[in-house]
Amino acid sequence: MNRDLRKYMKDTNVRLIVGALAMLFIVGDGLIALIYGWGAALMGLLCMLGAFVPIGLILLLLSLSDWILKRAGRD
Repeated sequence: MNRDLRKYMKDTNVRLIVGALAMLFIVGDGLIALIYGWGAALMGLLCMLGAFVPIGLILLLLSLSDWILKRAGRD
């Protein structure tokens, strides 16, 4: 039995983030559709996706800088 706690922590963090995003998109957009209609739900989905573009770009830049530093031999 392997007890790699770092891998377990990483897997748990990924599952928590995916679950939170799923709840945000499914429950949040579902409630918008239920209360205000499908047009508002599509606009809410567009706004949520637009809000995640800068976050995705920041994560991409951080991953790129991490990759560059690992390739340069600085850990």
